[in-house]
Amino acid sequence: MDDILGAPVGAFIGLTMIIVGGAAVASGRAIGDSWKPAWAAVAAAAGLALADRFLIFALFDGKLLSVWGFVLHFLVLAALALASWRVTRVGRMVAQYPWRYERASPFAYREKAAG
Repeated sequence: MDDILGAPVGAFIGLTMIIVGGAAVASGRAIGDSWKPAWAAVAAAAGLALADRFLIFALFDGKLLSVWGFVLHFLVLAALALASWRVTRVGRMVAQYPWRYERASPFAYREKAAG
């Protein structure tokens, strides 16, 4: 499992999912709140994935140049950032245009029925 993750499992859960994942959620929320497009959240996740790989290398003796490790960590962080971006964007649309849209779920909004 360490070869696929490019890091020990505990480091992946603690550092990637909790600490850097929290930064990815905060980045997605900030990008969505400023009306920037989704690709900006993906770009932020790429930068966080690079920083995450370096921290795993420096602190937990993981592989620095693990391709599969980087891809997996990037996908996890991008998913967190995009989910946060979408929830924030839906909240902004519903709050800014309350006469036109209503929340259908945390990830979707719909137009209000006429009348």
